[in-house]
Amino acid sequence: MRVHHIVPPYLLEHLERTADDPNLRARYRLSLQHDAVFRARSSATPSQDAAPFQDEGAGQGPRRVVHDAENGTSLPGTVVRAEGDPATTDLTVNQAYDGTGATWAMFQECFGRDSIDGAGLLLSSTVHFDRGYANAFWNGAQMVFGDGDGEIFGDFTRSIDVTGHELTHGVTQYTANLVYEGQSGALNESISDVFGSLAKQHHRGQSAADADWLIGADIFRPGVSGAALRSLKAPGTAYDDPRLGRDPQPAHMSGYVETTADHGGVHINSGIPNHAFYLVAMALGGNAYGDAGRIWYDTLTSGELSETATFIDFAQATLAAAETLFGADSPQVSAVSTAWTEVGVLQSDSSEPSQPSGSAESVELMRAAKTALSTATPPRPPASMPPTPDQPAEPAEPDPATADPDTPANPSHPETSASGSE
Repeated sequence: MRVHHIVPPYLLEHLERTADDPNLRARYRLSLQHDAVFRARSSATPSQDAAPFQDEGAGQGPRRVVHDAENGTSLPGTVVRAEGDPATTDLTVNQAYDGTGATWAMFQECFGRDSIDGAGLLLSSTVHFDRGYANAFWNGAQMVFGDGDGEIFGDFTRSIDVTGHELTHGVTQYTANLVYEGQSGALNESISDVFGSLAKQHHRGQSAADADWLIGADIFRPGVSGAALRSLKAPGTAYDDPRLGRDPQPAHMSGYVETTADHGGVHINSGIPNHAFYLVAMALGGNAYGDAGRIWYDTLTSGELSETATFIDFAQATLAAAETLFGADSPQVSAVSTAWTEVGVLQSDSSEPSQPSGSAESVELMRAAKTALSTATPPRPPASMPPTPDQPAEPAEPDPATADPDTPANPSHPETSASGSE
């Protein structure tokens, strides 16, 4: 089972290359080494520490257990808090317990889902993993949280949306099981961002208009020039820091990034479906975990979504879900269609990929998110159709009016060569 990390590898690689402090470089290098080992392993099997909690059955509310790795790397560690236990003196333990509870509550109260597998699966977490570990991940069986490097990243249990994001990888694992590569992998990441954000909004009782739509807003240390790891409201604007680089996420298909790194840019191109969900939620108003969330949840759990679904496949599936739930002429269907059109995934007839330059807002977001990454040529029209002005028949040469030969490439993001890292 694939391991899913909240911090993309290209960010840690950039930090490892550019950090002035050799101790920090060593921490980033060690975090990357751990991540590489986990990516190469199959899913971890819960230890006997967790076994007594697995036989209590479903339908009794959340079942949580938090372990302490005590700055080691053996999982799951020592049980320090189980379901119903009082809070401990360790804030990190309590935040992990509360974050998994908030995520369970969102799925149960909004969508009638009992835990990750829909059948009351134990929510197991491990905190204080290693020393200076700058990441958090879902390994197919449990959550694991690092304490951060102390310079860029702090305690990863602080953000409910991070916990919700990672646990949603588990929901996807038990439902659509989207392949973690290319567009299906970006959808996998986007679905986790969407429901991670919804977990936080539901916990806070926020409307779509009141929400910050950020993922990881609480994990940056003071002094970092950035709001969060990602923004569903404005992809490409979450951070712009000399140490981290600039957020590379596009909000529109015109900025789609072709890269061999990061499993085909799964943490980058997820900005496009992320923004589509945001647009739907804002168009419908009220709580995003209401109608908008129901459409996305039904799409994910329908059993009809291919494991290798493209953005177009997913967009059309959300349209079908909205029509089934609310009717063909409903405002929900209109909102979904408009959103996918605005981000350039669908044309107005919802049948083919669209190739517009995007709305003024989307174009401005692309300008803000501009990096040295090469953008992909948007999908070509069918052979029977002539190329549009935005889709030349042959690859276009760089525009000398906008090119700046004196500007070095941004080193913080993956290259598009075949040697890109995982």
